Amino acid sequence: MSKENSHLRSVIETVGVVVGSFIFAMVVIVAATKSQAPEEASTKVVENTVVEEKVAEADVTPVAEVKVAEASTEKSGDSGTISGEKIAQKNCALCHAAGIMNSPKIGDKDQWTARIAQGKEMLVNNAINGIRTMPAKGGNPSLSDEEVAAAVIWMANESGGNL
Repeated sequence: MSKENSHLRSVIETVGVVVGSFIFAMVVIVAATKSQAPEEASTKVVENTVVEEKVAEADVTPVAEVKVAEASTEKSGDSGTISGEKIAQKNCALCHAAGIMNSPKIGDKDQWTARIAQGKEMLVNNAINGIRTMPAKGGNPSLSDEEVAAAVIWMANESGGNL
């Protein structure tokens, strides 16, 4: 035999071993995946479905909740009048007690003087419809116009007004 023939034979044997090993590996893999019992396969599908449902439930869980001030139907005493103080404390004080977003602080006469000078109607209208950074009805749409007016009158009177 010549040197070229032995080299060619060596290459052919190597290629045969590689191709044979590949085919053998594929047969083993196919046999391993087909040997699973049908009952086990259906159990796995059910388990995956349950896991997917739990993940889906977890994905729609809110990160946080926003709590809007509750509607105030508080009346003061037996007179049947709406308590502007209680409404303001529950709904308006969040911003107006500390002056958040440039809101006039309850009790600060300097901040309220120009606003009170505009008149009761203008103050109430601005509170009901919103003005600048203040949302309509202070962000609590469940308040009636009368409740908003009572709260505005109370805050203005606490701040030097006589409405």
